[in-house]
Amino acid sequence: MEKFNLNNEQIVINKYLPHNFLAEKMILSCLLINYEAIEITIQTLTIDAFYFKNHQEIYKTILFMYQNQIPVDILTLTTCLQDNGLLFKIGGVKVLMELTTQIPNLAYLEDYIRLIKDKFIRRRLIKLGYEAMNSGYITNIPLEQILNDFENKLFNLTNEIKTQTLVSSAELLNDIFFDLKKKSLNPTLPGLSSGFYELDSLIQGFQRSELIIIAGRPSMGKTALSLNIALNIVKNYKLPVLFFSLEMSKEQIMYRLLAMETNINQIRLKNGKLYPHDWLIINKIIKLLSTFPFFIDDNSDLSVQKIRSNLKTILFEQNNVGLIIIDYLQLMQNSKLKTDNRVQELSRITRSLKILAREFNIPIIALSQLSRNVETRVDKKPILSDLRESGSIEQDADLVLMLSKSKDSSPKTNYAIVELTIAKQRNGPLGIIKLKFDENSTRFFNI
Repeated sequence: MEKFNLNNEQIVINKYLPHNFLAEKMILSCLLINYEAIEITIQTLTIDAFYFKNHQEIYKTILFMYQNQIPVDILTLTTCLQDNGLLFKIGGVKVLMELTTQIPNLAYLEDYIRLIKDKFIRRRLIKLGYEAMNSGYITNIPLEQILNDFENKLFNLTNEIKTQTLVSSAELLNDIFFDLKKKSLNPTLPGLSSGFYELDSLIQGFQRSELIIIAGRPSMGKTALSLNIALNIVKNYKLPVLFFSLEMSKEQIMYRLLAMETNINQIRLKNGKLYPHDWLIINKIIKLLSTFPFFIDDNSDLSVQKIRSNLKTILFEQNNVGLIIIDYLQLMQNSKLKTDNRVQELSRITRSLKILAREFNIPIIALSQLSRNVETRVDKKPILSDLRESGSIEQDADLVLMLSKSKDSSPKTNYAIVELTIAKQRNGPLGIIKLKFDENSTRFFNI
């Protein structure tokens, strides 16, 4: 079977590619009569956004002149093209003179740019479609890699459609006023409740588009705390929660959820030593948990791209996502770049997670390990610099919570007292919250 040849097919489809000849001429005319028009246009349009080759050469020359602070008008442009042997290539002086006969309205410059960009994106979409057809015949590249590449390209194309608009302070203040009025009539947490009153009073719930780090030394209860938070959100808000577990299997996660909800010791659940009345509780809780929109991915080779892919799938099925939890950050991989410098790689991952949180407007909780420096400290209190392979974790995170054992813990009780330190909060105060932790059921309680 012959491979689909994009280059050959390009000759056939060129006649039918979307373009707007008049809009291109209007923009070039604007550039010749107004210097500010150049500053506006270069921020939005690349050279290949113009469909016609002679228009590309003219625009490229104008950009060269602008960057070298050469005045741009019909005379200087003609001279520059002639000196570089491009005048004949663009169709001669006649083409340039036609631009001067146009009478563009500078007030519509942004509309002209929008028309050109629309056609350019459509051409790129067509090209991407032909690339997809061609890639279908390539068998020496893993299918997953091909699909990820196309998902990236399509995502980049989608982002180009989104326009960045400037908003005046008057508009913003007007929106804030109505938002404040709405909150005053119905006082609620602006974010998703964690289920822990003291914590919620300080952080006002988990805010949308925020990256939250829950850090601690091994066996301190990071996974347990995140599962407690997840359960509270699916129960109270009925919002889907995505849990990415790189350390534990999905079965182990479900055993933990059962232990938390049934209050039955984890060991008895795992070895099956159950009493008759336990089965009634288990049956009831299993039916309840089955109704929750709680999704688990235990793929140990997790990247931000895979998180994005799964997130889009759940959004398509459920129309909404309340929270993403990643257990844990240091086990993630960067699918785009392999580097020996793990700190730089992790910095790129945390930055990508922050972008993901903002893009989809959802909070993302990432669990993180703390370095052994905590153990060498007298008070054993964690600080931001204890974040393992920290890189830019503390810079990208909006909220950093750190788990540690409290001196108030007593071996005589059935539970431990843990301290949850708010080590960083971009939009709020720092503080320390104390919680009860039942190690048998892995549940956290308010004190």
